[in-house]
Amino acid sequence: MSSRMRSTIKVKTDYKYSTVKSSAARSTAAAVASKWITPAALSALGFVVIWRCINWFTPTYTPELTEDEWLASQQVSTSIALPEMNEPAKPTKSLASTAQPKATTPTTVTEDPWQTFTIKAGDNLAYYFQQAGLSSKALDEVISLRQAHSLKKIFPGQTLRINADESGRLLALQFDVDPLTTLMVQRQDNGSLTAKVEEKPIEKRVAFGGGQINDSLFLAAKHAKLDDALIMELANIFAYDIDFAQDIQPNDNFKVLYEEYFVNGVKVGNGPIVAAEFTNNGKEYRAIRYTDTDGQTSYFSPAGQSLKKAFIRTPVQYTRISSHFNLHRKHPVLHKIRAHRGVDYAAPTGTPVKAAGQGKVVFVGRKGGYGNTIVLQHGSKYTTLYGHLSRFTKNLKSGMPVKQGQVIGYVGSTGLASGPHLHFEFRVNGVHHDPLKVALPFADGLTGKAKTQFLAYSKDLLSVMARHEKTMIASNEY
Repeated sequence: MSSRMRSTIKVKTDYKYSTVKSSAARSTAAAVASKWITPAALSALGFVVIWRCINWFTPTYTPELTEDEWLASQQVSTSIALPEMNEPAKPTKSLASTAQPKATTPTTVTEDPWQTFTIKAGDNLAYYFQQAGLSSKALDEVISLRQAHSLKKIFPGQTLRINADESGRLLALQFDVDPLTTLMVQRQDNGSLTAKVEEKPIEKRVAFGGGQINDSLFLAAKHAKLDDALIMELANIFAYDIDFAQDIQPNDNFKVLYEEYFVNGVKVGNGPIVAAEFTNNGKEYRAIRYTDTDGQTSYFSPAGQSLKKAFIRTPVQYTRISSHFNLHRKHPVLHKIRAHRGVDYAAPTGTPVKAAGQGKVVFVGRKGGYGNTIVLQHGSKYTTLYGHLSRFTKNLKSGMPVKQGQVIGYVGSTGLASGPHLHFEFRVNGVHHDPLKVALPFADGLTGKAKTQFLAYSKDLLSVMARHEKTMIASNEY
């Protein structure tokens, strides 16, 4: 083949599908390879020279350094962002990864050993022991403890904390009996359980409440943020002077100082009223709570006179007065004029009836038109009668002593009665008097040193009340 023909041969460059392996093709490849031999050799030589230069300036492993020290000297620290809570990041290989790990202090994660439960309606103690991984044997062991009797009755809202080991053995238990008391059960070193009741430290504060009565004492007191117990206490303090069912008038007003109880800064309840003022129909009544040297607590006027009288004017919780004291009343059953020498307090059958004063029983039984009747003697001067009762207090007998406020019987409609009510009579030296109007004798007041101390205490409390009242008026909340 001529040189002209060889120069016109085209070399196929589609190597993927090429199957041509002629001598001409091999010679062409050789020519191409020879063309690149010299540059490749020069490049290799340059690489060797550069590599040697780098090694001249690189630290080398010498006997003066241990392997760990030398490896550590080659490490480079850098800050990296920790991965999100997805898949864990894969470790990257580096020179440092081949080094021996440094000794580090292991991180200890302390788990709370206590399991806390809030008692829910319908659940029992066995359920919570089971939830804590404890057996019925552990429950019996705790219940058998004398001081753990509060666990026999649990109520919704109470808190129970249990600490048990991995084998299901009870180590400790805490139970909040009430906001002020906690039962503590602890496993001792000898394996036995002990229980004790701890009283939480109480902080006492004095709060002020007051208001004007427009509709009722209850609504006005609720507006002043007094709870039901404080409202009842306020009524009881002045019960000897004010009939809160009949005497309350529009624009009557009241003021009270009372204790609040706090545990760890959280209010857990109210205490007693320490001072009170009630204005009824323009007349002002004041009361100061005071405990004497004998430990007896009562309410006194600012002058030291006991507010507790020898008699309760209304010895029953009634709904209305169905008949007043009237010597010319027409009898509702006999339909003829017959003196009504007492007061009829209408109340549901079974309402408790209390002794109006301290004394003794001189009659208990059936008494003509009075029906079931009780008569009490109070000293040599006073007697009280309670008629139309449904029944008497169990074991009440003639000659038995009674205390003021003690329940002696229950409202009924026995005898000549048109409906359930208490017929109450008050006699002085055998003469009937209107129980709603008769002047009641006072109980003994303070005297001597006790009175002197009380007067100073009373003055301080009343000044505190006055300051609170001014603050309340200034803030337009009263």
